[in-house]
Amino acid sequence: MRIPTTVASHYDENNILITGEFDYTRGMRDLWIDLLSCLDLRMLPTSGPVAENTDRRASLWAFEGSNQQLEYHRLFGGQLLAQFVRAASFACPDKSVKSVHVLFPKEGKSDPPVYYAVQCQHQGRSFAALSIVARQRGEIIATATVSMHAEEEGRAHQTTAPVPTLLSAGHIVDLDLIPWETRSADDLDSTDSGTPDYDVWMRTPPVGQELAPALLAYASDLNLIGTALRPLAGYSQRGNGTAFTSATTSHTVWFHRPFRADDWLLLRHHSPLIAHGRCFGRGDVFTAGGALVASFAQEALLRFRP
Repeated sequence: MRIPTTVASHYDENNILITGEFDYTRGMRDLWIDLLSCLDLRMLPTSGPVAENTDRRASLWAFEGSNQQLEYHRLFGGQLLAQFVRAASFACPDKSVKSVHVLFPKEGKSDPPVYYAVQCQHQGRSFAALSIVARQRGEIIATATVSMHAEEEGRAHQTTAPVPTLLSAGHIVDLDLIPWETRSADDLDSTDSGTPDYDVWMRTPPVGQELAPALLAYASDLNLIGTALRPLAGYSQRGNGTAFTSATTSHTVWFHRPFRADDWLLLRHHSPLIAHGRCFGRGDVFTAGGALVASFAQEALLRFRP
């Protein structure tokens, strides 16, 4: 059984994906379609090596996920985050993901598929709690605890700084692993020093709302390490593997309100700390109208070369 995805289909006569005023190159289009295919998890029987060492008293689902075709020796953590969200959504379809808390104890490799064992620890009328283990070749590469919540009405109040006006198309930036339109007034590749803050607007091609949480989780893993490096003159995110070594060790995303990924979203990043070989950062996600729809936080390994 496959979980359906919605693939964008706005192409010009040269088979280039178009949305609004932004022209998608073939490479970006291919990366977008490849990412969507990774969210198309395959359900597996709950027996054998995928489900070993699990509690048989709990409800159990197993899935297989393919990996992005990147010129990179290890898995991007955002792919795992997105697949955790998709696995939880399928295992508990009557509720939405409220939060996902992920640990990355071991580096994932780009070749073997990832297997997800999902256990339901609690299932109530309003909330559910899931635990998910991701394995490659029998080894655990990531674990997640997921909280689910059935939609309900309630009082609302928000206290946040105003959201600025959407940046113009003159501020389009290339964020490598993000295969959709992004705009920012700052450059995370710059080695000039600055404040540990980074705002980026983003909007995906047309896609079903059911994929919005997974796509946002994917994007939330990309820029916090680069944000943490901004106060350090002479360093930027491009120095990973040469000037320093970095890798996400834990990541959490909270979803506050429903939203669409193919409408404009502002991701506002801030990193208050680098210490003891680690960095910490957090962020909020707003609609263009100013509604706070999600938040995220991350701790990462950050070791500087002598």
